[in-house]
Amino acid sequence: MLRCIATDMDGTLLNSNQKISKENETALKLAQEKGIEVVVATGRSYYEAASVLEEAKIVCPIICVNGAEIRNSEGEKIFTNPIPAQLAKRVMKQLDEMGYYYELYSNSGTYTRDSKLGLAVLMDLFQSANRHEAVPWIKMEEQARKRFEEGVKIVDDYGLLVDDKSFELYKILVFSKDHEALQKAGIELEDPDLAITSSAFGNIEINYKTAQKGVALEAFVQERGISLAETLAIGDQLNDLSMLEIVGTAVAMGNAAEEIKQIAHYITATNNENGVALAITKYMNLM
Repeated sequence: MLRCIATDMDGTLLNSNQKISKENETALKLAQEKGIEVVVATGRSYYEAASVLEEAKIVCPIICVNGAEIRNSEGEKIFTNPIPAQLAKRVMKQLDEMGYYYELYSNSGTYTRDSKLGLAVLMDLFQSANRHEAVPWIKMEEQARKRFEEGVKIVDDYGLLVDDKSFELYKILVFSKDHEALQKAGIELEDPDLAITSSAFGNIEINYKTAQKGVALEAFVQERGISLAETLAIGDQLNDLSMLEIVGTAVAMGNAAEEIKQIAHYITATNNENGVALAITKYMNLM
């Protein structure tokens, strides 16, 4: 029996225009009407995720920043799992020595030290997340600029942020156009206290070891008396792997990374072909 649906956002629930299609919206709401718990599990911050869901009038809990934060349907923070300050400083020192651009996702927002480079990074992230589809460059630039101007704060010194006792660092997002170098950086940064993954070609995401979508989803369903066997998860990238590996039904998008397709029970259509709606409809019809 299907009792919970967990869906990723970028490259999954969202199309290339960073919107939730009417078909996907309808499918999620129908699942909720049938009493199925719907939760979004994303690498995005709460505010980045909530604004898109609000536009589609979808109200549900959100597992944010790869599991570093969980919010209920009312937007209230019910759990956080930040990177300890000393560990964060060590990682940032390594990244600075390697010369990588990176952003900080935290309880007080998303931060960059370079606004121009930050804008370029967001544009590249959007492009890589939808690299299987042709998206007009001018449209992509508009999306990236809007997201950057509304959601990313500029600071001179990351160290001052981390030293603030009230500051909780949820994720370090690292970007490079050199994919091989980025993979090497991920290996060099490996630490038993870190979870290092990726949400798109050209980035790595660094969280605390237990801040993973799978860990957060398991806790989420257990609290509601739902088993993982009764849970369906949908995703497309490596930061979805931890939740797809543990659920009863793992669905990969048609545009998913090969590693995701290999472990999936079912491969649906792409994010521009309403793949989420098709998967939900398929499995609800089996109930």
